Amino acid sequence: MAKTKITLALGSYDRHAPLLEGCIQHPQFDVQYVELDPQQGRHERFLQNFEFDAAELSLSSYLIAIDRGMPVHAVPIFPRRLFSQSQMYKNVHCRIDSPMDLADKRIALSGYQNTLGVRAKGDLSHFYGVPRTTVTWITPGKEVLDLELPGDVKLETRDSMDQIEAEFVQGKIHAMFVSRLPKVFREGNQNVARLFSDPQAEEERYLEAEGYFPIMHVLAFRKQLAQREPELPKALYDIFEQARLQALKRWADPNWSMVMWGRRELERQETLCNFDPWRNGLEANRKNIERFALYSYEQGLTKRQLTPEELFVVIE
Repeated sequence: MAKTKITLALGSYDRHAPLLEGCIQHPQFDVQYVELDPQQGRHERFLQNFEFDAAELSLSSYLIAIDRGMPVHAVPIFPRRLFSQSQMYKNVHCRIDSPMDLADKRIALSGYQNTLGVRAKGDLSHFYGVPRTTVTWITPGKEVLDLELPGDVKLETRDSMDQIEAEFVQGKIHAMFVSRLPKVFREGNQNVARLFSDPQAEEERYLEAEGYFPIMHVLAFRKQLAQREPELPKALYDIFEQARLQALKRWADPNWSMVMWGRRELERQETLCNFDPWRNGLEANRKNIERFALYSYEQGLTKRQLTPEELFVVIE
């Protein structure tokens, strides 16, 4: 019997390498991988045009899509995770020494509904005690899905991230919460720095307090296809889990990574966690999912707080 062909758009990470290299096969599905990152419109191309059968998708956009009843669903596979703390940047001349100093400031995001932005806003409020309503948020305006925000959101838009970064360097914008290193930071501009002097120590403190590595992306698929191919969700879950476990085995070679001390850092990570921070599955990530659903609801992105069971297929 011929395999069912499906297209799947995803990013290039070490845990996806076995998939992109063709090392993982499924007996029922012939998966055609399309390597794309969000800057190439992966999220928009999936949710706005259903250009792919499945895709690595922004957790925030996915919650909005479910809240609207769009014909998508997801398996509890989480390809991308980030702490917000090392993604927070400040202008060093704006008298910002701690998160508490961000109250009444102007903070840039790459998008109000961007997952990192939602995480960082929520963490700022819940973990650091700075209500998001005290901040004026600056974005380039373009979002994955159109959305009417609550009246208490103080939001300004600019023409581009280049304009935002220019104002950031000038001190007109006081801080940035973004999931990619700002260009001005990469270039070594002396006016900008990370918010925390030791972001890894702060993230380790967050990990100990919260007990999870924050989810950024999910693995979503078109509902219509899954109705025709009911084995699809389990197949997607299985191939991504196989790839993750195979990728992890590669770290047994101390020179597998370009990071000189990568293997020893992995060992250090294992001493910090009494669990696998990259674990998939619904129950293992329940608190992680529930916290983000709360952030999404509080920030006006969903009409109510969605439950993990509404969001993900239960994989037996």
